[in-house]
Amino acid sequence: MTTRFDRALPLVLAHEGGYANDPADPGGATMRGVTQATYDAWRRLQGQAPRDVRALTGAELRAIYRRQYWDAVQADVLPPGLGYALFDAAVNSGPARAARWLQQAAGMPAQEVDGVVGARTLAAVATHPPARLVEALCDRRLAFLRRLRHWPRFGRGWSRRVAEVRAQALIWAQDEAAPASPPASEIAPAGRHGGGKERLDATLRDAARDPTVLTGAGGVLGGVAAMAQGDGPMQYALAAVLVLAALGAFVLLLRRTRP
Repeated sequence: MTTRFDRALPLVLAHEGGYANDPADPGGATMRGVTQATYDAWRRLQGQAPRDVRALTGAELRAIYRRQYWDAVQADVLPPGLGYALFDAAVNSGPARAARWLQQAAGMPAQEVDGVVGARTLAAVATHPPARLVEALCDRRLAFLRRLRHWPRFGRGWSRRVAEVRAQALIWAQDEAAPASPPASEIAPAGRHGGGKERLDATLRDAARDPTVLTGAGGVLGGVAAMAQGDGPMQYALAAVLVLAALGAFVLLLRRTRP
C-alpha cells in the first residue's frame, strides 16, 4: 500500500538532485538533500561513526526524511496537500521554521507560534480550508527565501520549486475536498425505470413477457381458493403453505423485473 510519505518523497527528491558542494550554499556538502552535518548527527544517533555523505544509503535516506522531516511536522495527520507542502518546506528550510509558517497561516496568536506542530496547531489548522493554508504557507516560504542573501544566485530555482510544490499540493487538497461520487448502483439510468410509475409499468410489461411467473402465482392462488372451501385443521395448514408460496412467487416476479 502506497502511503502519503511514499507519494511525497519522490517529489521532494526530484528537487534535491544528487551530490553538491557549492561554496555559495550555506548547507555545505549535500547528498540528495541531506547535508553532511545532518548525516553525521543521524549516524551518531544510530551508534555509528560519521562518514562522507556521499556514502548515504537508500535506507538511511528514507529514514532521515521520514524521522527528521515528515514525522517532525506531523505530515501524516495533516490534509494530504498541506502535509506535502509542509514536508517540502521542512526539508528546504528546517522543520521548526516550516511549522511556524503553518502556525502563522492558521492565524495562531504570536505567543503560540513555537515551531512545533502539536494539538493546538492541528486544532487551528482544522478551522481553515486546506487549500487556503497551502497558499498562505507557500507565500510565507517564498517571502522568506527572497530575503536571503543567496537569492540572486539560487532564487530562480527556489521560486520554481515553491511554485511546483504549491501546484501539486493544491491538486491534492482539492482532491481531498471533493465530494465523493455516488455509487453507480445508486444512479438511475436516464429513461429506464426512472420513477415509481415507470417502474410499475415496466414490471407489468415484463411480467406479461414471462407468463410462467403469473401462471405459477395463479395456480397457487387457485389452490388457496379450493382449500378455503374445505374445513378442518389440515385444510387450514395447507392453505397457509399455499399463501406463503404465493408470496414467494410475487417476490420472484419483482426480482425478475428489477432494473
